[in-house]
Amino acid sequence: MDIEFVEENPNQELPEEFQPYVKDWFNDEFPSLSPPQQYSFELIHNNENSLICAPTGSGKTLSAFLSVLNELFRKGEEGELEDKIYAVYVSPLRALNNDIQRNLEQPLKGIKKKAEEQGLEVPEVRSAVRTGDTTDAEKASMRENPPHILITTPESLGIILSSPKFRESLRDAEYMITDEIHSLSENKRGVHLSLSMERLEHISNNELTRIGLSATQAPIKDIASYLVGFDVDEETWEKETEYETVKMAEEASKEEYESRGCKIVDVAASKEIDIETISPVRDLIYTPGGEIQEAMYDRIHNLIQDHESTIIFTNTRSATERVVNNLKNRFDEYEDNVGAHHSSMSREERLKVEEQLKMGELRVGVTSTSLELGVDIGAVDLVIQLGSPKGVARGIQRIGRSGHKIGKKAKGKMLVSDRDDAMECSVLTKCAKEDDLDRIQIPENCLDVLAQQMVGMACDHRWSIDHAFNVIRRAHCFQGLSREDFDSVMKYLGGEYEELEDQNVYRKIWIDREEGLFGRSGKMTRVIYMTNIGTIPDETGYEVVTRGNKNFVGSLDEEFLDRLTKGDIFTLGGSTYEFRYAKGMKVFVDSKPNASPTVPSWYSERLPLSYDLGRKIGEFRESIGKQLEMNASEDEVIQWIMHNYYLDEYTAEAVFNYVNEQFSYLGEVSTHQNITVEKYIDEENRQNIIFHTIYGRRVHDALARILAHILQKKFGSNIGMIIDDNGFILQTPRRPVDIKGLFEDLAKCDPEEELKEAVSKTEMMKRRFRHVAGRSLMVLRNYKGNSKTVGQQQMKGHFLLSAIRNKYSEEFPMVKETYREIMEDAMDLPHAKEVIEEIDNGEINFSVHESDIPSPFSHNLLLQGSTDVVKMEDKKERLRKLHEQVMERIQ
Repeated sequence: MDIEFVEENPNQELPEEFQPYVKDWFNDEFPSLSPPQQYSFELIHNNENSLICAPTGSGKTLSAFLSVLNELFRKGEEGELEDKIYAVYVSPLRALNNDIQRNLEQPLKGIKKKAEEQGLEVPEVRSAVRTGDTTDAEKASMRENPPHILITTPESLGIILSSPKFRESLRDAEYMITDEIHSLSENKRGVHLSLSMERLEHISNNELTRIGLSATQAPIKDIASYLVGFDVDEETWEKETEYETVKMAEEASKEEYESRGCKIVDVAASKEIDIETISPVRDLIYTPGGEIQEAMYDRIHNLIQDHESTIIFTNTRSATERVVNNLKNRFDEYEDNVGAHHSSMSREERLKVEEQLKMGELRVGVTSTSLELGVDIGAVDLVIQLGSPKGVARGIQRIGRSGHKIGKKAKGKMLVSDRDDAMECSVLTKCAKEDDLDRIQIPENCLDVLAQQMVGMACDHRWSIDHAFNVIRRAHCFQGLSREDFDSVMKYLGGEYEELEDQNVYRKIWIDREEGLFGRSGKMTRVIYMTNIGTIPDETGYEVVTRGNKNFVGSLDEEFLDRLTKGDIFTLGGSTYEFRYAKGMKVFVDSKPNASPTVPSWYSERLPLSYDLGRKIGEFRESIGKQLEMNASEDEVIQWIMHNYYLDEYTAEAVFNYVNEQFSYLGEVSTHQNITVEKYIDEENRQNIIFHTIYGRRVHDALARILAHILQKKFGSNIGMIIDDNGFILQTPRRPVDIKGLFEDLAKCDPEEELKEAVSKTEMMKRRFRHVAGRSLMVLRNYKGNSKTVGQQQMKGHFLLSAIRNKYSEEFPMVKETYREIMEDAMDLPHAKEVIEEIDNGEINFSVHESDIPSPFSHNLLLQGSTDVVKMEDKKERLRKLHEQVMERIQ
């Protein structure tokens, strides 16, 4: 079956077959069908798998539910409604689940009342929420009296599917609704859910109608495929065993799978978006930092005063707190009506802020990422984004939090404070207006998630090995799973890596290879699965101590530690330190008071630039560069920028000056198809090889590590790295480096093997392995009522990794998955390979320059860590001095 768009013949009326009282309720409540409803009601009523892609505030939730409610009330009217779960709704947020239940109360009560007014007796259609917050009493009540609509999270669905009593109530499930599917599909929670959907399909007596709700996203067909998965016409038969009848099957070939088919309702562009990039001052270089801050907060204040309710998005949690404090300190009117909302706050505090925004008690909400998803936050009519959100879809999602009502437009201002941000946001706003989205990447063949879900499957009943393989490959995320990887995971779960028992890792399943069967190995297996389910790892801070005197200097989060390699310089508490090594939960450092940081403090928190947006920025630079080559005047180029992009005059001038200075200084502009390599000796006598690339931090991380590893083997010494969205720097000994030869070595190497070697002994490898070991149930977070601390988990993971490397190859499934996660999820090796290939075949050119003064595009990159050790004003002074030196050289 095909995945296809539905674009023609929208319905202006409800489906004719709807129950009269359902029609009456809807027509009393709403003047007309919203754009997604004009298609979805009919499709879902006809049991068509449907992906509804629509903006926030377009009636998307009712688009998914009304046909389901109609069917449940019809069953009730005809005496067919039993105490079973007919619809499963999954969302990534517990808060969103509670929102949905509240929002369902109105139609459930309203439709029942309409039916009674028409003289009909219909039973109550029940909904209930089952999440980690659900009490034992509530769970027991649901088991005895299941809701007709179950509202849950991916993790709770995984638990329910392996709960014998609850699983029985799912056997007549007809609908599977996945909300915010775009945010789930791009991470391991989504991979976990893709298998849970297949497990639900497997136990249901019905063919599920799958419904996905998505914000603006691309590639939309991939998300539809993720939603529906694949079907296979496998040859099956039944086999009697001592305990139960087992469904057997032949292994199906990949060619025998076909998509279940899906209709895509894409009305994301139906909501008008008003978006503009603005700068607080005309000159972002020479205006003192204090004046820029003053102008920025004045601009924010004026925008807030011109609107009813505003959300301000920052890119880090610390920036969120800073903005709230500055607004309160600068303006009396924000003392009681501005609130922060981010993931480090308690759940109670976040809910309080959401409720206050909803009720209009707060004029302003300030957040990093936690208000992006679809919790209803009321009548927000403006979103202010401080700095680049780093991706087009994310920008649209954030701006879309305004204009929540049908017919209202989304309004957003991107407020920039440096020239790189000005460039990014200028391109992003144009892409947003033109619905030109960056693509998400859906992880595939995650062996740790596979192991966890196979344990869950073994808890359900005995399985034919081949039939289980077929069911797993029905999930989009495992369609490409090789039999070799499947068998290696089964071998691990079955305890066939016997030496692991020395590390107290025991089998979770039994395997009968002669009969081709597997099942759970004992009663504790179900308990282990239930108490360790999920994909989000436990995290904590790490103590930082100096090597000599063991002085405690502060703590680092795990993601930041992932990024550190021996010799990296970072700041903590205003002082600089050199990373040496980590042991257990301690990080050992040397004090380096005069060294420049190579890793900024915000590195682990700030979102990376998307690869697609990076290339579009390269195209923008290229367009301006071509005009400069043709001697276009400043006024002509600025007018062209303002005519083609959505930005104010200050921002247009900043962008022009930035590109023009780079062009005038080096005679060229780095773009998506032209890499400028710049050699520069800094004041600490280090050779900085600056790669002016524009592919985003994840791609640059992979490229930098591969190139550094190649050089490291040649020089026999550590190579320092500075990595950013707008390029990367390799810091090498003062020895000749042949860039042409380096790129030739890059083209000849196997990028995957080179990167694996580069990361194999890093902190990232150790910590990511611990995460993978936790998901695959090698390292148990909870066992027999006791919880292991992160430190205990880390120590266990460290010993396990050493033991596996001593006894087995790097192809051990969970080591293999750790490498995959690093290279494809943390970094972006697939796109890095594309770049390497394009360099090799000449599609991407490169040029080399030696500079005693670094070029304008390198200034932010060189100074990216300096804000950790100097005041903002001092950083501005450094930028000004570099800029003055460049301008003197140009003139």
